[in-house]
Amino acid sequence: MPQQSSPIDPTPLIPDTERLLSSGREVIDTEARALDNLMVRIDDAFVAACREIYSCRGRVVVTGMGKSGHIGRKIAATLASAGTPSFFLHPGEASHGDVGMITPEDVVLAISNSGDTSEILTILPLIKRLGVPLIGLTGNPDSRIAREANINIDVSVEQEACPLGLAPTASTTAALAMGDALAIALLEARGFSAEDFARSHPGGRLGRRLLLHISDVMHTGSGVPAVSASVRLSDALMEMSRARLGMTAIVDDERRVLGIFTDGDLRRTLDKQVDVHKASIDDVMTPRCITVRADLLAAEALNIMQKYAINALLVVDEDERLVGALNMHDLLRAGVL
Repeated sequence: MPQQSSPIDPTPLIPDTERLLSSGREVIDTEARALDNLMVRIDDAFVAACREIYSCRGRVVVTGMGKSGHIGRKIAATLASAGTPSFFLHPGEASHGDVGMITPEDVVLAISNSGDTSEILTILPLIKRLGVPLIGLTGNPDSRIAREANINIDVSVEQEACPLGLAPTASTTAALAMGDALAIALLEARGFSAEDFARSHPGGRLGRRLLLHISDVMHTGSGVPAVSASVRLSDALMEMSRARLGMTAIVDDERRVLGIFTDGDLRRTLDKQVDVHKASIDDVMTPRCITVRADLLAAEALNIMQKYAINALLVVDEDERLVGALNMHDLLRAGVL
């Protein structure tokens, strides 16, 4: 009679903790060594690639297949956000019409660990026919893509972090790091500023920090608390309660700022047992207070508040007349904080 097989134990084996930790550390160590070895590859070929891209009048067309394609998409996105117009072109789709996206003014950046990716080799004649400069990021400097490229940057690694030597790991890390190196070297060469970066990231936190001005977030008109220097402290407190900004400006007849009175000033005044119904606001206000202009960046207003440990600012024009006010909550709501 045929032997019956024993039932399979449905309980999965629990991986050994130390082995998991050891594997993870080996991967990081292998990839770190791969990055260390890239230092000597920042050489004349790297400089030539930077200069070719810098002088490009079109766009950088990044292409790569498989995992190199995923890295290529990231490199293209980094280049574009750092001031170098770029996009990713799938090499498989390129031979079916998408190669028409490449113009004679572009530069092609081809990523291939083997250097012999068939999909890229298929479109090489078309790239050459257009006279478009080809920069290779290859793991084999003797490969066909490396030989056909006008400039080739060696991104080879001694070994992959995968113990089978199959899954692209250290090689993709090396290619990505070299792409970042190109993007940042070009960023600095172009004098690309934080403001330029923010303009290409208007929806991000950096964009809000660098594109918003005080005029975009400040209170204006009746929303700005203000009293004259002759009013009683109790009247100033009523104005503060009305505006709900935790302070009020003290102004002269032409609305020039004479001082400010804040919640903090109120606490210090009460500690001195001052009669709020008899005291005049000019006796307890903070004179010569810090003011800002409306065209200042909101991020700079935040820096001023943090530097002087204050929670509110008065906004004035060129004649020191009150035109607005803002506090820390306004900056928080605007996403600047």
